[in-house]
Amino acid sequence: MKEKKWKKFLSYYKPYKKLFAADMFFACMGAGVTLAIPLIIRYITNHVIYYEQSEAFRVILTLGLAMLGMVVLECYCNFFIAFYGHQMGARMEFDMRNEIFSHYQKLSFNFFANQKVGQLMSRITNDLFEISELFHHGPEDLLISIIKLFGSFTILLAIDWKLALIAFAMIPIMVAYAGYYNFKMKKAFKRNRARIADINAQIEDNLSGIRVVKSFANEDIEMEKFREGNSRFLASKTDSYRYMGIYNSGLGAFTTLISIAVIVSGTIFITNKSIEVTDLITFLLYINNFTEPVKKLINFTEQFQNGASGYERFLEILAIEPDIVDSPGASDMKQVRGEIVFDQVSFRYEEGTEKVLSDINLNVKAGEYIALVGPSGVGKSTLCSLIPRFYDVSTGSIKIDGKDIREVRLKSLRDNIGIVQQDVYLFAGNVMENIRYGKPEATEEEIIQAAKNANAHEFIMELPDGYDTDIGQRGIKLSGGQKQRLSIARVFLKNPPILIFDEATSALDNESERVVQESLEKLAANRTTFVIAHRLSTIRNAEKILVLTEDGIAESGSHKDLLEKDGIYASLYNMQFANE
Repeated sequence: MKEKKWKKFLSYYKPYKKLFAADMFFACMGAGVTLAIPLIIRYITNHVIYYEQSEAFRVILTLGLAMLGMVVLECYCNFFIAFYGHQMGARMEFDMRNEIFSHYQKLSFNFFANQKVGQLMSRITNDLFEISELFHHGPEDLLISIIKLFGSFTILLAIDWKLALIAFAMIPIMVAYAGYYNFKMKKAFKRNRARIADINAQIEDNLSGIRVVKSFANEDIEMEKFREGNSRFLASKTDSYRYMGIYNSGLGAFTTLISIAVIVSGTIFITNKSIEVTDLITFLLYINNFTEPVKKLINFTEQFQNGASGYERFLEILAIEPDIVDSPGASDMKQVRGEIVFDQVSFRYEEGTEKVLSDINLNVKAGEYIALVGPSGVGKSTLCSLIPRFYDVSTGSIKIDGKDIREVRLKSLRDNIGIVQQDVYLFAGNVMENIRYGKPEATEEEIIQAAKNANAHEFIMELPDGYDTDIGQRGIKLSGGQKQRLSIARVFLKNPPILIFDEATSALDNESERVVQESLEKLAANRTTFVIAHRLSTIRNAEKILVLTEDGIAESGSHKDLLEKDGIYASLYNMQFANE
């Protein structure tokens, strides 16, 4: 499993392998330059200073210019890996963000019902940023560190093996120390990820419901809830910083001890005539070359903890298989008439839970207007949600024009169904953009005609900028009736043969309901229509009314027929209009 996980990680480099190779090349070159300069200094101090004065001056000037050129080269190498390396990481982050967002679009309503929006947002923003940093800095820092550590060790062995072994004697202890606190930091960083996702979810929940918060004057309660979540996050951050502090300070102490060990041992060797003073100077210059990689490894471990925990969370989402997918060989729907048949349909949301619908049999003719009524919780909305496959039936089948909807491509199925819900969702933007959502390629004339059909054109033209008026987040600048008419205009523009109205007028006042109801009836003409009704006055003209109970379809017939039966429908109707 781990091998598969990291194989996928490496696959994100594939589109950018040339850029990655160039990044690694310049990283190697930059590391090589830092290793070469102390050797040139050693050559000058060991040999060149003993040349004849004019010759020594010429060679020193030449080598000085060479080192200057090497510094310029190192500067360019550092620029390349900082700019182009980060650009590569950003592009990989772009690819992963597209991938996870695309995956979100495929997941079913069941998934979103059990998730918090803030946590899902955290996975697509914070986590991916940390992963992109790991993509860029991980291989680069490792390569530079390895080159500098092994390069400096090899060079120092060649100069004096005894002093080299003393200098590197503490490395195994440092590795053990780092390994132990790496493990501690990884757990702490993983907790950080979970806690910040909780905070994001809480912020999103609060800001989305800010009107409710203010209407109940519960700002203090919300602040206290946020303070508790924020405190938990602070506690987890405190733990991670404690381990990071121990890790960094310990490694800093080790690097200082290495310098002290080299200076003490080197001066003893000088007094014993074992090495030259110039060799000790070279050793001290190279100490920086293997303490700097230690610092890089410190940064790398922090990036690795953040990136790896973010990557695991990223994979957790990708590992969730969509409940509803196109079956092999699924085809498009063509020339849909709208005949719909429910054959022994039963449905439960999850295995082991009670059935919401049991053995539903229903035959709806093309163009028929069907109304669904009944107490809350008997499955009216669920029944309609099965038609566009927002959920799949547990047993039985649903057919449109004789074809099982599971054999139809999801996009084709949903392209032929229009839904108007009670809870209208409008996107941030202007009026025209929101109507165009029903048919992205629609012309301006088509959009205006759809608005006229939905009785929306007049109020739109009264807005400050007409169709270009910004309606705010979720259409907050519009009334309930106006928002509903825009959603109807969207469906008019889509022009589907099958319609579902899910209590589309129940939240409106009487005047708005009258206008919206007129728009809905106009839209429903010559289309197969399902209406979930709370206000029974809106469905008197339905060709067929189905009364749903916990046992299934209890009654069926026209408004007049059902009143004459004096059954459940008549009871509901009389109760609702007893005061009229």
